[in-house]
Amino acid sequence: MSDMIEVVIDSVRVSLMSPQRVVVLKQTDADRFIPIWVGPYEAEAITVALQEIEMIRPLTHDLLINLFGTLDAKVKQVEIVSLRDEIFYGNIVAEKNGELLNIDSRPSDAIAIAVRAHVPIYVHQSVLDEAGTTPESDMQTEGQISSESTGFQMSEDGSDRLSIFKDFIDKLDMGKLDDKKKPDSTSSDKKPDNDK
Repeated sequence: MSDMIEVVIDSVRVSLMSPQRVVVLKQTDADRFIPIWVGPYEAEAITVALQEIEMIRPLTHDLLINLFGTLDAKVKQVEIVSLRDEIFYGNIVAEKNGELLNIDSRPSDAIAIAVRAHVPIYVHQSVLDEAGTTPESDMQTEGQISSESTGFQMSEDGSDRLSIFKDFIDKLDMGKLDDKKKPDSTSSDKKPDNDK
């Protein structure tokens, strides 16, 4: 257990380049983060549980929690135990009749179970060493990455690149845009001029 480090869910983020989502885990006693790519359905299962949204019928992970209860087993914790060939491997630790059971799992499913069972999430030290990241010092001082925040601090270079959009927006004459929205009272039944 000494090689396992507790983490919490910092955020669930959307990739703009693919349908994939990223679950960002944060080490509880340090500013170290580990991003895990998951599918959209798994991300939704985690998000639904985090937001405590009541579903009319149990989702797959709710069903698994119900099965654990029916079989008199209790989920104790979930773990991300290894990283091989860029694939994370998870484990659900359950207890039944005093015996600990280790159940192989994808990390996304294990995390969805952990949120529903209200149990801790652990990551093996070697996985954190290999895949963990720490924010840059300027981001740490700004406090932009935290469990309370899902935003990010724009780098100075990024701000410069976006300044052209700000300049464009600042030059827009909103009064002229409003004038174009007003209907012409003399041509309310006029056919649109699509032939020009």
